[in-house]
This record gives sequence, C-alpha cells and structure tokens, in this order.
Amino acid sequence: MAADFDPTATPPDPKTRVPLTLERVLLAAAMGAMALITAANVVTRYLSNISLAFTEEYSVALMVVVAMVGTALATAGGRHIRIGFFVDKMNPGRRRVAEIMGLGLLIICFGLILWYGGRMVWDEYDFEVLSPGLGHPQWLYTVWLPLLAILVIGRALGRIIRLARGEDG
Repeated sequence: MAADFDPTATPPDPKTRVPLTLERVLLAAAMGAMALITAANVVTRYLSNISLAFTEEYSVALMVVVAMVGTALATAGGRHIRIGFFVDKMNPGRRRVAEIMGLGLLIICFGLILWYGGRMVWDEYDFEVLSPGLGHPQWLYTVWLPLLAILVIGRALGRIIRLARGEDG
C-alpha cells in the first residue's frame, strides 16, 4: 500500500535556475504583513471601537502580491490550474505539447497584464493620482501588478525550457 498515490503529498520542487525560495520568502512576508494588519485592526476595534479602515489599501496591495507570487510559484512547479480530462488521456509527448501550449497562453495573458498594468501605473504616476484612504501615490500600490507579471512570465518560460528538454514531466 505504500506505493499508492497520496494526493496530500507535496510534489518535489523542479530544478530551476533561480531557486523558488524567492517566491516563498515574498509569499511568507506578504501573508505575515496581512495577518499583522488584520490582527491590529481586530484588536483596535475590539479595545477602542476605532476602525483602522485605512489599512485596507495595504491589505489589497498585499493580496495582489500574494496572488501573483503564488501564481509564479504554481507555474514553476507545474501546479497551475488546468483542465486535465482530455490531456490526461494523451500520451506523454502530446501531453508535453499541450502543457507548452498552455504555458504559451499563460505568457500571452500575463504579457497583457504587464502591458496594460504598466500603462496604468504610468498614468497614475503621470497624473499624480493619490490613494483614497491615505493619500499616498496610487502607483506605489499598482506597480506590483506588472512587476510580478514579469516574474510569472519568467517562471513560465523556465518551465517551457525544462519541458522542451524533457526535464519536467
């Protein structure tokens, strides 16, 4: 029975040129900051009946960071969302081609996020848009979207290269 498939087992990390530790540290820092902000908001509201609603700007920016870094981590490890019904029935060669095509579509999607997100950041910088709650420059929050899209694209390209070499299955 020891050879049975265990769906709860964590698959091993792929051998990437840039270690996945970068994403893990960013993810842990962002999640920790969100937990601290939320805990401070709850404690402050409970003890003083005062809301720290302005911290929502930080929480939303951190949620974007968590989503994008998590996407990069999942992409690098081949654990991204996919519909495997038809692909799982293919032979390994066709499955590899389907995976490469899916990663190509992912690169196009995040390329669009990079392009339009970059334009949005530039517009916010150029027009000096301020955030509604704290009055900080809005581009400080939105710059993470295109920057982390580059990370996702890089991880997808790395996975394509490993798949083309036959290193990842």
